[in-house]
Amino acid sequence: MEQIKVGIMGGAGYTGGELIRVLINHPSIEILFIHSKSNSNKYVYQVHSDLIGETELKFSSSILDDIDVLFLCVTHGEAKQILSENKINNTIRIIDLSEDFRIQSSSSLNEKNFVYGLPELNREQIKSATHIANPGCFATCIQLALLPLAAHNLLKNEVHVSATTGSTGAGQSLSTTSHFSWRNNNFSTYKAFEHQHLKEINQSIAQLQNDFKNTISFIPYRGNYSRGIFASCYLECDLSSEDAISMYEIFYANHPFVFISKSNIDLKQVVNTNKCLLYLENHGNKLFIASAIDNLLKGASGQAVQNMNLLFGLEETTGLKLKASAF
Repeated sequence: MEQIKVGIMGGAGYTGGELIRVLINHPSIEILFIHSKSNSNKYVYQVHSDLIGETELKFSSSILDDIDVLFLCVTHGEAKQILSENKINNTIRIIDLSEDFRIQSSSSLNEKNFVYGLPELNREQIKSATHIANPGCFATCIQLALLPLAAHNLLKNEVHVSATTGSTGAGQSLSTTSHFSWRNNNFSTYKAFEHQHLKEINQSIAQLQNDFKNTISFIPYRGNYSRGIFASCYLECDLSSEDAISMYEIFYANHPFVFISKSNIDLKQVVNTNKCLLYLENHGNKLFIASAIDNLLKGASGQAVQNMNLLFGLEETTGLKLKASAF
């Protein structure tokens, strides 16, 4: 198979850097350009210092059209602007890592025919798509915790979720809450009950359980670490721990990045990988589900490469067999 030619918009941010790190080691990929207006003509390793010795690529200020797939690692709202202001060849497949095209009620999503890119939900649709809306990081972590229950029509009551993300979840642009002096030795909540990822979580659950009308009460937290999301979910459910584990193992049996752990999980097991780890236990009439991912990989760039592999008929795990930073 010929090399897949790749272009990247917004290559200077955290998700762009992770995408480059994965793609330069992907056996089927040739990166033709990495776009960044503010870093044009700089070597990529001058911005992403972890890539020194890995690549001699430079940032570009132009967009080439002789590519097979375009990744949009841009801020929310910017993806729509890029697609409206630039003529993108119809043969080029697009994977958007912003939130611009995730919600199906959006007229712009229907116009561009974006498929919601959660492989554990929409694998077959992804394979034949031309445009992919990559899921949000919190959304990925929480959906993977709940989808097997939705598939069995078991989300009958309110779902309670608390989830903590690392500082890279806020992006590379500086803000008060991303400064080291504020974040270090600190902990806070934000957007309680109103986080934007709730829309896509509800949308995905409704695909499997179309009568779902209950509330997902989601409390997001800022953690004082760099990367990873840990979500704790619980709801009323009569399943035993054994039955719940069996149901989840069957649901994810053919999905190579989701693993059901028989012992409690922690973030270091997933950081630097494209894995999602799930842990389940029953407490009386309540089922508890813990879910952990790396927000920059399974929650962003790793999942984008997973989607690209599916789009081009590659083995789903190609380029994504990454080792966790366990210690």
